[in-house]
Amino acid sequence: MRAGLWRKIANLSPCGLTAPRGRSSVSRTRYLALLLAALLCSSASPAVRRRAPRAPRASAAVRRWLRGMTLREKVAQLIFIPFHGAPANSRSREYRRFVQLVRDTRVGGLILVNWTQGHVLRKAEPYATAAFLNRMQRLAKVPLLVSGDFERGASMRVSGTTPFPHAMAFGAAGDPALTRAEGQITAREARALGVQWVFYPVADVNNNPDNPIINIRSFGENPQAVAAHVRAFIEGAQADPAARVLTTAKHFPGHGDTSVDTHLNLAVISASRERLDQVELVPFRAAIQAGVDSIMTAHVAVPALAPADVPATLSPNILTGLLRDQLGFKGIVVTDALEMGGIAKGYSPGEAAVLALQAGADALLMTPDPEAALDAVLKAVRSGRLTQKRIEDSLLRLLAAKQSLGLDRRRFVDVEAIADQVDTPEANQLARQVAQRALTLVRNQGDLVPLRDPAHTCFALLTEGRYSTEGQVFGDEVRRRAPAAPILTLDPTLSAADSEAALQKTAACGQTVVAAFASVAAYRGTGALDGDFPQWLTALIARGKPVILVSLGNPYIVRAFPQVAAYLATFSTVPPSEAAGVQALFGETPITGRLPVTIPGIANYGEGISLAARGVQ
Repeated sequence: MRAGLWRKIANLSPCGLTAPRGRSSVSRTRYLALLLAALLCSSASPAVRRRAPRAPRASAAVRRWLRGMTLREKVAQLIFIPFHGAPANSRSREYRRFVQLVRDTRVGGLILVNWTQGHVLRKAEPYATAAFLNRMQRLAKVPLLVSGDFERGASMRVSGTTPFPHAMAFGAAGDPALTRAEGQITAREARALGVQWVFYPVADVNNNPDNPIINIRSFGENPQAVAAHVRAFIEGAQADPAARVLTTAKHFPGHGDTSVDTHLNLAVISASRERLDQVELVPFRAAIQAGVDSIMTAHVAVPALAPADVPATLSPNILTGLLRDQLGFKGIVVTDALEMGGIAKGYSPGEAAVLALQAGADALLMTPDPEAALDAVLKAVRSGRLTQKRIEDSLLRLLAAKQSLGLDRRRFVDVEAIADQVDTPEANQLARQVAQRALTLVRNQGDLVPLRDPAHTCFALLTEGRYSTEGQVFGDEVRRRAPAAPILTLDPTLSAADSEAALQKTAACGQTVVAAFASVAAYRGTGALDGDFPQWLTALIARGKPVILVSLGNPYIVRAFPQVAAYLATFSTVPPSEAAGVQALFGETPITGRLPVTIPGIANYGEGISLAARGVQ
């Protein structure tokens, strides 16, 4: 291990850890243990309180960017448009559109999103993303601020990066040091790709089991535990000045106690102000104390704080009265995507932009019509609905953030250096460790886990789509250990006849392991199993042979199947969680996770059955 790398790790801890001598003195496993020891030691020490960011002053670089900027260009700097990172032909209509918005309109930044090609959801590729961003940065008069929802690290949007599990897996593992390490790695990978603003951590407290859009994106239902992980991620992402990103606590003032996906409709938080103070606002206060750079708004109505039909994103009471004045937040306020149904179904693009700025937002994210939003804001300034000072206050915050990230000195990505910064062996080992430590055994009637007779066990993989890669790692790991075991891969598009045939195949097995994928995705509106899977699984249970349910994702799905004999929760759909689930089923690793949420009628917060690895006393 390079001494320079060790010094960066050791500097995280006040406990006097020193760098080992020699390149070969520390194995990869020992390296990870030392990394976690340093982080744990740091977390055990008295917390260093960062002051909330002060209102920015115009530096020399900011003054240079402002020189000669028209009012139209100032407003455009507040607008952030989506891109998907795929290679773009310079003669294509899509590319010409980017040229228009970046070079001519002079929008302030971009946000990386996934896209659908055919029936497959696609992620960006590291080198294509970096190359595209270099192109866009060359076109921009003022450096672009590039953002992304890197909730599972960069892997949420970019292939070939470290596949961290969802936040709730970190909550089940119960160790903020792991979250702090994820923050460091996420920042490093993001900057290597050309992304400087990470829309994470999720500060929502998921105390509603029917929440279809937050769910496993949250660290859990305990406000103090969520706050600890939120703080840890922020600290990790800011630990290395050379690879720092802007962090974002979302979705203010809390999106955990809803049963509505705000991509589809406006949600309502009906809690009292007292409950908000005791639950929803706790992690946001912790984020502000930790020096979070930005806070993202929620498209939720909160009658205790504002009129019942006004989304928080458009509410001066919430963004200015509560967030700015009462909580003292001085950083950037960014809207959630303005194209989402929670806003777009009630407001035109122009009116939503004006109202968001009136409420106190600084950055307008993913408006469905950038030109309409721009024109409406200019009209509002001319009519007196908005002041030029209001525009310039937000502009100064964003320009100061760009300067603080060094974009005045270096805005381009070194494409050749990407391979050394992303998807490293050490980062992948950390992701695997999180997945393993998150595993929570909720029920184990008859001591079915670990499996006593894998060869006579059926494995049914309930995936979320015919073209999905879900279950591939799970199936491969089972085959390596039990080549003769039947493995059935099902998807929601299977015909009734095929589903019945799969059910019949389980008759020859003494027990069935059902690995059920239930992710959280925009516009789905539910976190339940897809298609006819609930009926299929109910029919399987009714046959009377033991069923071991392994949830890959939403831990609450077991509520619909209370008769299962054993239940193992992974809290994520990523490949490391698939592999960890199989290893635990075969008794190769211990099971130590604890529920970060209550599963009504099944188990309470903090419960979990501990098992040692097979052969370990």
